[in-house]
Amino acid sequence: MKKRIFISTGEVSGDLQGSLLVKALYDQAIELGIEIEILALGGDRMEEAGAKLLGNTVGIGSIGIIEGLPYLLPTLKIQKQAKQYLQENPPDLVVMMDYSDPNISIGMHVRKHLPNIPTVYFIAPQEWVVRINQKKTDWIVQISDRILSIFPAEAEYYAKHGAKTEFVGHPLVDRMNNVPSRSDTRLKLGISPDQTAIVLVPASRQQEIKYMLPAIFGAAQQIQAQIPDVKFLIPLSLERYRSQILSAIKQYRLNAVIVEGSPLNAIAAADLAITKSGTVNLEIALLDVPQVVMYRVAPLTAWIARHILKLNIPFASPPNLVMMKEIVPEFLQDEATPENLARSAIELLQIEKRENTIADYQEMRRALGEPGACRRAAKSMLEMLGR
Repeated sequence: MKKRIFISTGEVSGDLQGSLLVKALYDQAIELGIEIEILALGGDRMEEAGAKLLGNTVGIGSIGIIEGLPYLLPTLKIQKQAKQYLQENPPDLVVMMDYSDPNISIGMHVRKHLPNIPTVYFIAPQEWVVRINQKKTDWIVQISDRILSIFPAEAEYYAKHGAKTEFVGHPLVDRMNNVPSRSDTRLKLGISPDQTAIVLVPASRQQEIKYMLPAIFGAAQQIQAQIPDVKFLIPLSLERYRSQILSAIKQYRLNAVIVEGSPLNAIAAADLAITKSGTVNLEIALLDVPQVVMYRVAPLTAWIARHILKLNIPFASPPNLVMMKEIVPEFLQDEATPENLARSAIELLQIEKRENTIADYQEMRRALGEPGACRRAAKSMLEMLGR
């Protein structure tokens, strides 16, 4: 009899890592002689990997209180539809991936109405970083029969708070196996061997176009004034951002092109990246490309986080979180100015700085675990189907 697995995730990074998990689950199921069907909240990549989408959550994600308001109703609508579907068609396993508040809601619903269905949290919310809401940590532990962690500190934190955890490693380690070579990507993009190429990653969420793009493109403009033949490469996370990015390229008069397809096509060709904080930071690090990281939210959100929530995170970018030390420069909120980004970027183009960064990347890579994270996660999940 076919086993049914429900996976819930959101945003561009969740869709990417969800697609890697979907593929691993189908591969493992074939090896074990288990017939499965995967239903999901996710995006196009998960659908391409073989999941049946119950709702597309890629374009309705945000970070911050003010920023999340426009997406509240669409998120609640998809949540309601998914919960009703689960009620009427109970799966054999529920898997939650990142996507903090929506997945806590899904998990609570499953615990209340479908208490016998086993649950897994793969890539748990980063309460282990912010540590400001003990209640949220308790909820995550409560809704998870097992937490499969991608960071060692994540596994340690949730185990300390009573969860059954397993460190499986990071899915992106496997993704680097099929990356095009630097020489091939530069040749395809028309970049000469001695030309400086910088990848700009301003946004995977709509709010980031507003708060990140001006600082990143402003920094690029300053760099171009110092390195006239520099070439900027801009991967496109979502098609709907194309017109805004093209308009900004024109406004800032950048020698820049949008690189189609996977972001790895642009990253692999680059000498440096100027990027917003997110999962893409790990992809950049795993390709040994030095990077400058920034993040901004609405001023009111920042004020609430600082003065009411007393939020004091040690680091924002995943490479720094892995090692719990600064291996890539970060600029947050008021410090994320074009001047700071440009200055730090120019420094990272120097040989000594570049070599130091790559040495730190090697240490980070070892901490992410051995290849096969999704395979290990899928095996653990399929073991739970028999419960």
